[in-house]
Amino acid sequence: MKKLIICLLSGFVFMSCLGQKKEAVESITEEPTKPEATEVWEPIPPTVIPGNNNEPPSDAIVLFNGKNFNEWVSIKDSSSVKWILNKDGSMTVKGKTGNIQTKKNFGNVQLHIEWKSPEDDEGIGQQRGNSGVFLQGRYEVQVLDNNDNDTYANGQVGSIYKQSIPLAKASYPTGKWNTYDIIYHAPKFDTDGEKTKSAYITLLHNGILILDHYEIKGTTEYIGWPKNVPHGKAPIMLQDHGDAVSYRNIWVREL
Repeated sequence: MKKLIICLLSGFVFMSCLGQKKEAVESITEEPTKPEATEVWEPIPPTVIPGNNNEPPSDAIVLFNGKNFNEWVSIKDSSSVKWILNKDGSMTVKGKTGNIQTKKNFGNVQLHIEWKSPEDDEGIGQQRGNSGVFLQGRYEVQVLDNNDNDTYANGQVGSIYKQSIPLAKASYPTGKWNTYDIIYHAPKFDTDGEKTKSAYITLLHNGILILDHYEIKGTTEYIGWPKNVPHGKAPIMLQDHGDAVSYRNIWVREL
C-alpha cells in the first residue's frame, strides 16, 4: 500500500511518496502583525483629472470635438472626409462616400463614442440605422437601431458582429443619443505570425454592461469564419453602411 508522508523541515513543506523526497513546494511564513507590512507605496499612479459636463478626461486624445475632421481620413484613398459636419457638433454619415478612419494607430484603448440613429429611417433588420465602430480597423462593434426592429442576435446593437450576443439591449429611443464606453485589449502575435493571445473587449452601452471581457475570435466577417492575420497598432474606423447615423464626442485613452 502506497504511503504519502508529509514532512516539515526548517520551515519548508516537503513531500515524500514511496520514500522519494521532492523539492520544497511552499514556504511557511508567519502572518504579518503590523499594518505597515502589507502597505505598498510605489509605483505612484499618474493623476488623471475627470472631465466635467461630459468632457473628456485630462489624458484623453480627442478624436472628434465637433469642429472639424482633422483626426480622420477617408479609408478609400486617405483623402479628406466627405461626411457631414453638423452645426450641433456632431458628424453624420454621408452615404456612398465610404468609411472613415483615424489618422493615428491604436492598440489597447479606452474608447468613448456617442452615436444616434436617424429618426425617419424606415428600414427593417440590418437596414435601419446601421453603422459600426471598428477597433484596429478589423473588429466591429455593431451600431444599429434595434428599437421595435429585430435581427439576428449576434448582429444586433452592441454585438461584436457575427460573434457575440450582448448581455442586454440598452438603447435609447430612436433618434436619441447613445453612448459606448469600450475597454479594448488588442491581440498578440508571435514572430511567426501565430496568435498567442486573443483580443478582449468590455462594453458599456449607456452605462449598462453588455459585453463582459468578451474574447474576440478574429475579424468580424459578413460571410465566413473570423480571420487572424497578424497586425500591430491600427486605426479606429467608422462605417458607412448607407444610413445617416451620427457621431459626436469621440475620445480615447491609450492603455
